Amino acid sequence: MGNTLQLVIILLASAVFVVAVFRSFGLPPLLGYLIVGVVIGPHALGWIPESRETSYLAEFGVVFLMFSVALEFSLGKLFQMRRIVFGLGLLQVVLTSGCLAGICILLGLGWKTGLVLGAALAMSSTAIVSRMLAEKMQLDSAQGREVVGVLLFQDLAVVPFLVLIPALAADETQLLPRLGEAAVKAAVILTIVLFAGQRLMRFWFHMVARRRSQELFILNVLLITLGLAFITEAAGLSLALGAFLAGILIAETEYRHQVEADIKPFREVLLGLFFVTVGMQLDPLLVWSNLALVLFVLVLAMAVKFALIALLSRAFGGPSGTALRSALALCQSGEFGLVLLVLATGTGVLEAELVQIVTAAMVLSMLVAPVLLHFSDRLVLRWSSSEWMLRSLALHSIAVRGLNAEGHVVICGYGRTGQRIAHLLEQAGIRTMSLDLDPERVRDAMTAGEAVAYGDSTRIEALTAAGVSRARALIITFADTKAAERILDLLRSTNASLPVIVRTRDEADLDRLMAAGAAEVVPETFESSLMLASHALMLLGVPLRRVVRQIGEVRRNRYQILRGFFEGESDRDDTVDHAGEVRLHSVTLSAGSHAVGAALADLGLESLDVSVAAMRRRDTRVAKPSGDTVFQQDDVLVLLGRPDGLAAAEIRLTQGG
Repeated sequence: MGNTLQLVIILLASAVFVVAVFRSFGLPPLLGYLIVGVVIGPHALGWIPESRETSYLAEFGVVFLMFSVALEFSLGKLFQMRRIVFGLGLLQVVLTSGCLAGICILLGLGWKTGLVLGAALAMSSTAIVSRMLAEKMQLDSAQGREVVGVLLFQDLAVVPFLVLIPALAADETQLLPRLGEAAVKAAVILTIVLFAGQRLMRFWFHMVARRRSQELFILNVLLITLGLAFITEAAGLSLALGAFLAGILIAETEYRHQVEADIKPFREVLLGLFFVTVGMQLDPLLVWSNLALVLFVLVLAMAVKFALIALLSRAFGGPSGTALRSALALCQSGEFGLVLLVLATGTGVLEAELVQIVTAAMVLSMLVAPVLLHFSDRLVLRWSSSEWMLRSLALHSIAVRGLNAEGHVVICGYGRTGQRIAHLLEQAGIRTMSLDLDPERVRDAMTAGEAVAYGDSTRIEALTAAGVSRARALIITFADTKAAERILDLLRSTNASLPVIVRTRDEADLDRLMAAGAAEVVPETFESSLMLASHALMLLGVPLRRVVRQIGEVRRNRYQILRGFFEGESDRDDTVDHAGEVRLHSVTLSAGSHAVGAALADLGLESLDVSVAAMRRRDTRVAKPSGDTVFQQDDVLVLLGRPDGLAAAEIRLTQGG
């Protein structure tokens, strides 16, 4: 028992340290897990020996990965993107797998090995690519839609490979019967689950949800996920296939978002364990002695994928810049490729030494991926002669539309919020110039005569072409704090005096955006509260002038009266992360409390970034007590601050220190 606990502590401590380092450098944590596995595994320090129990636990990580991926599938989204998903995505997987399999056969590795390696290397990392595209605000761009469509098909393509790889373990004479048997089993299970299971799943979840028990709900999700995984494994298929089917079933019900929130902690922990066990299988000495071969596999696989994706994107009508960006985003390997390698190793289809070399090449490609995505714009501008022309035309389009504009308002983002703001401003006689990265939206709006152009508002060239130096104000309509900070930073060098109004979801980033230079920050949650309150006040007979004055006072005071909230159990269960928001917390001063008899100014709560929002003494409530207020026994102080500061403030008020 003690030895097992020691191994768990080593694993957790190593994972926490490495993942924290990777997070601080903006790298994907899954790479950190891989490095932890390499370092503490049996081939390096040897702190954790290889065992069947460890690898079996890792299989649960694959189960929850497949389950969570299936939860994100939407039949409507697949239909909407069908040309990219089942056109570009299908051809990418088929051609990449075929080319790499052909190379393996030419090298004398055999067709089974070639098929598995081709399938594994054809996959790209959804976790790395989608995260970086979201950070660069490129998910809605032309290359973003191509990349997302291809990743969607790759996720789907894993399913037939999960059926195929176990069947490849059979002898040559038994291969076709085994493949046929596996295909029939998969078809029967898919038919039963997808046609008969949908109605049953919705009914069953409704029954469970009516009990209003979170523990029961989570247990039910685990039962369905692991139960279907067990059924598919018992049928001679894989655990991951059953988990994928469970996710598909739940994805079409109204409970998908709650399930996704509940399963996330299990998925992240077990998925991390899976990547640790993958890293444990790598022998650093073996990889080092075959480094030339590892680099050969790395360069060959990335070059083949890059060339095929770029050519396919061009064949589907994409300009050269879009084709090159899509190829750079997808040419690396991914987590599903590692899943297929682990499955093939377990069934004996691949040799251990070959798996070491290919896994090392895949991990290196995943390390290279963030660098390629970060410098993709510079690389495309260098490689594509037409990219300069296209970018110049885009900037020219913005400049032409904003050439005669002066004293106008620049709107960053032309979604629903941006369009409504533009219409209200134009109705008031104020000219606007909007920038947006959705070409379809821009095309429709421009056809209708709207003052909008295609452009990235986080680039200084686009902002300059939109006339920020001559504008009266700039409005950021998307709730993306990092992008807003980039825009504010760019404006310091072009028009530092330009007032900027920023939208944010809640108060978590209010102070941060104000410090970055925003003139006004509008939190959605605060404004919705103000609107509800104003309607309620007028309905109760309060004069309109008084309501307007009160609402205006709240805004002038930067929403101070609305800041903070009393946290309850429902907030902790909420899928929204409130970690960055300030909270309200009540502290009652008993007879022995340190703060009794002391003045507020002498307690130094400001050093903890905590303030006293209100005080209740007997039946009297005092808002914002002054610094010379002396506290008495049984006073109730309402503290405003973040969780760590509130905890320290309560200790200081009650115990001193």
